Amino acid sequence: MPNRLARERSPYLKAHADDPVDWWPWGPEAFRKARREDKPVFLSIGYSTCHWCHVMARESFRDPEVARRLNEGFVPVKVDREERPDVDAVYMTACQLLTGQGGWPLTLLLTPDGKPFFAATYLPKEGRFGRLGLTELLERVRALWRDPEQRRALLEQAERVWQAVERAEAPTPLAPAVTVVSGVSGLSDREGGAKGGEKLLRRAYEAFVQSFDREHGGFGRAPKFPIPHQLRLLLRLGKRFEEPFALEMVERTLQAIRQGGIYDHVGFGVHRYATDRAWRLPHFEKMLYDQALLALACLEAYQVTGRPLYARTAREIFEYVLRDLTSPEGGFYSAEDAESEGEEGKFYTWRYDELEALLEPEELRLVERAFGVRPEGNYAEEATGRLTGRNVLAQMAPWGDVARELGLPDEAAALALWERARRKLVEARQRRPRPARDTKVLTDWNGLMIAALAVGARALDEPRYAEAAARAARFVEERLVVEGRLLHRYGDGEAAVPAFLDDHAFLAWGLFELHQTTFELSHLERAVRLVEAALQRFWDPEAGGFFFTAPEHHASREAPELPRRRALHDGAVPSGTAVMAELLLKLGRLLGRPEWEGRAEGALRWAAPWAERAPTAHAHLLIALDLALGPTAELVLVGRRDDPQLRELMRAAFAGFHPRLSALLKPEDDPAAADTLGALAPATRALRPAPGRATAYLCERFACGPPLTTPEALRARLRAL
Repeated sequence: MPNRLARERSPYLKAHADDPVDWWPWGPEAFRKARREDKPVFLSIGYSTCHWCHVMARESFRDPEVARRLNEGFVPVKVDREERPDVDAVYMTACQLLTGQGGWPLTLLLTPDGKPFFAATYLPKEGRFGRLGLTELLERVRALWRDPEQRRALLEQAERVWQAVERAEAPTPLAPAVTVVSGVSGLSDREGGAKGGEKLLRRAYEAFVQSFDREHGGFGRAPKFPIPHQLRLLLRLGKRFEEPFALEMVERTLQAIRQGGIYDHVGFGVHRYATDRAWRLPHFEKMLYDQALLALACLEAYQVTGRPLYARTAREIFEYVLRDLTSPEGGFYSAEDAESEGEEGKFYTWRYDELEALLEPEELRLVERAFGVRPEGNYAEEATGRLTGRNVLAQMAPWGDVARELGLPDEAAALALWERARRKLVEARQRRPRPARDTKVLTDWNGLMIAALAVGARALDEPRYAEAAARAARFVEERLVVEGRLLHRYGDGEAAVPAFLDDHAFLAWGLFELHQTTFELSHLERAVRLVEAALQRFWDPEAGGFFFTAPEHHASREAPELPRRRALHDGAVPSGTAVMAELLLKLGRLLGRPEWEGRAEGALRWAAPWAERAPTAHAHLLIALDLALGPTAELVLVGRRDDPQLRELMRAAFAGFHPRLSALLKPEDDPAAADTLGALAPATRALRPAPGRATAYLCERFACGPPLTTPEALRARLRAL
């Protein structure tokens, strides 16, 4: 019979509904049972595209003997980390404190009041190579729990760990080594704060230079993760400090990712990370947030350089998302699995005989030369290094070199031949069993994708991307807002879990970018409401900065009552604190709300000491700091929406890379919209177009310059800034 997880909405939890383990979902009922029966809680945290989660499930959680031991001696609880990031973060901190490392699956043993006394990641069923096995662990802990003296020792350890977790999750502000920010709202007038901020940005640049892999691109050694917010920060640092090597680091990294096996050359999109330095051997899961953030980095690199490769990569990522990760109603699904047919990467890799059967001889020669495929395979098992007989497509040579070696006329001919071969591989893939898709819709990750598509629409002049972004925004508004409150997760017709800081911040970011592209005021109004709600629910009035959770996350008195944590450093996605600080600065200056700049200053002040100690781990916070230091510009366009001159001014404004520019449109042909804009941004009420001309006003520090009526004049003014 299915267990309780059959009633859950998370695909990850439902995948464990037929386990013989008597799983409970996270909630007070499980902990009441633990107290009533005097048993420890066995907490297992994972997510649907986690490879080692699948391995542990097959080895242990579907094994009747392991299930018997778990059910008799423990209360087993399963958590989807993407559905409950608050639970995951707290217990990941505990794991790192206990073991010095972390990862998923995350395995913990808790007291009945939720305090951890043991933590690990993947555990094999039986111990091997000195690694503790799950069966051995369960028996040992059950015996310790029955012994009063040993139990007392476990409880004392759990209390010490929990106190350390509480300190780590709500850290006391550190004393900064230098003054990083001094009065953001008047920063240009405060030399000390500006110098301190620039010093921190310079330290970040130097840290990236030191860790840059000059041979393969990216930072550090294996494994290699695409961390696009670091690349986006480097584009800003290169611009600020006139450091060409910043752009070189970005380009070499983006090109290495694009050429490597981490990029899906057949079906497009990027895999989670590469296990090797050269980006060739991926972990094959595909996450929505990676698609959104890498597309943003590529779009900004395209704006800086004009190189078609980056525009093409962004387009291909969007093609993948709109084809494979978009629900019929327009919301974006969370991820696709690494496994199919019980084997990691089987959907994405190729046996040589398959390629021989699918491709013409000239196509096969091109694929061999360009992607390094071999009869014995080029894809090795991560654990053993043994070749699997399968090939990962990772580009080994530039298309121009491939063309010369194969006697083709030029690079364009090689690309055309590859496109012909690629379409055959796409058709062959469509006949394979697909990896599982995680169909839950998460508000925060949808916000990131809305932002990426909106930027793509204006950078690539593709209105359909803005339409897809607007459709997703409507989905969130209609399905994930219940009784006026934003929720975190939608699945199987149900929205649930109160929204976290990231939900408010990332969705507001997406809506802001959508407004910058379409100038539809409804998007700006919604972004403003989300920021207002975030300030009300997550702001810490005592220390400044933001909590990750709202009071309502703690009001249910679930056992355990989790510490109210802060989101400071970036992970796979930027920190919500950093995104909120950037939004408060942009909206504060654009709409004339200096009190929001003050809140941004508070967040930057609070978080800056941690950024000083690890600048590369706080990339998006430093993006906000770069914005705070300025110079920034706020553009107000005035004219009729259908006026070609207005469209020319828009193109001039958004051509190139202007990360500290924000814009408003005052439509002269829509008095109601102009009135709404005037209520949001009172300074726009006095702005009028020049006689018979669409007009641009470029404003700094709430003071607008003279009217500009030609694209040339606007471009010149932007260059001067």
